[in-house]
Amino acid sequence: MKYLYLALSSITLAYIIIVLFTYLYQRKLLYYPSENNYTGDEIQFEYKEVFIGVDKDIKLKSWFLEKDLKKYKTILYFHGNAGDLTNRVHKLNELNKLNLNILIISWRGFSGNPGEPTEKNLYNDARKSVEWLNNTGVINKNIILYGESLGTGVATELGQDNSFSGIVLESPFTSIADAAKIYYPYLPIDLLIKDRYDSLKKIKNINIPILIMHGKKDDIVPFKMGVELFEKANNPKFNYFSDNDEHMMEFNDQLMNALRKFLGFNT
Repeated sequence: MKYLYLALSSITLAYIIIVLFTYLYQRKLLYYPSENNYTGDEIQFEYKEVFIGVDKDIKLKSWFLEKDLKKYKTILYFHGNAGDLTNRVHKLNELNKLNLNILIISWRGFSGNPGEPTEKNLYNDARKSVEWLNNTGVINKNIILYGESLGTGVATELGQDNSFSGIVLESPFTSIADAAKIYYPYLPIDLLIKDRYDSLKKIKNINIPILIMHGKKDDIVPFKMGVELFEKANNPKFNYFSDNDEHMMEFNDQLMNALRKFLGFNT
């Protein structure tokens, strides 16, 4: 009995340590600014490097692919939780073929930017980037919000004010808590989580055209989350559900055609 008690005590202590570690370092498990998955992609577009002030002493390194602000709408691109701007070159090469202006920002803590990425801070970064576009002459009704993975949570937050032209969600999740429960089923996630990005609760508040894109073989954000968001979304809504794609690694002809169709609805 004594040995059983000691064993249970040791297991309990180990579990408490794991829970405490996860709580304290959870943002290190969510944000990966140094990860680089797409090295070697050749830039096939012209852009201006701009720095968007979002907080005291914090300016976000951003790329502005400007064609014609009066003639074309502008995509405001919110990237995911890993890597810097160069990780999205393969996507920007394809998006640049469309008649659009594009502003892609990098979050605080990413791409050499100072600051700490948190849910609150990323929302602030996104809103300040909208203000930057407004000051450049782009009104909200000519802005299309584009969220990639983690960025879908930010795009969904902003999209609730319904003043934008439309919203694209690429590989979206229902909430960070839902996603974390898949990776850490043994932890009390609802009690621990700090940054929730609860898109499933917010998507019902969006009443602008929405396109949800998700790969059925996604092993990072389950495909079923994209389906659940699509089912909860208001009309007009559209989807591109790829049979073969994983975490939207390829911007192939089928995906681009879905984007063209959606953007044609808005233009």
